[in-house]
Amino acid sequence: PGYPNGSVDLSDAIYYTTVTLSTTGYGDIAPVTQQARLINAFIITPLRIAFLVLLIGTTLEVLASQGREMFRVARWRKNMDKHVVVIGYGTKGRSAVDTLVNNGTSRDAVVVVDPGSIAQEEAHADGLAIVNGDATRREVLRRAHVDRAQQVIITTARDDTTVLATLTVRQLNPDAYIVAAVREQVNVPLVRQSGADSVITSS
Repeated sequence: PGYPNGSVDLSDAIYYTTVTLSTTGYGDIAPVTQQARLINAFIITPLRIAFLVLLIGTTLEVLASQGREMFRVARWRKNMDKHVVVIGYGTKGRSAVDTLVNNGTSRDAVVVVDPGSIAQEEAHADGLAIVNGDATRREVLRRAHVDRAQQVIITTARDDTTVLATLTVRQLNPDAYIVAAVREQVNVPLVRQSGADSVITSS
């Protein structure tokens, strides 16, 4: 685009050097004007590079996080026997896990079952293995290997869900020690009849 004497001035040199180093390409050798090239060299191209670096960094972070989670899941699946399944990771569930850990239970021996994304993120941040799903469903509990669990702690937000989860757990594992938390005292006998060994009332 117009170099009759074949010369290239400083702005041209900066532009071509920047574009070459950034591997963004010349396109049709535009922009043409000196001002446009300087803007491209000092503003547009650095922004492209920054975006690329951010994209790569974010991708690597996601892959690393997924890798850590896969390693954690593989680790607890390998050693899955006589473990503790915690159903529901709200305030009561977190308190139960803290009590277990403070009394010598390894976090690797605890599996959380919860359908909520926030609860799953919190359990993940606490270094726990997670099974996503409804604990009243057999296939979800099987993924947590509840049939091989030594203890199951049920701390759902609703008493009717607690009853169903207790029934399902007891059907899958007749020998596990089941601790269930209910909100209403009137529901304690029903939860016991469903198979719970210990029932805690908490509002």
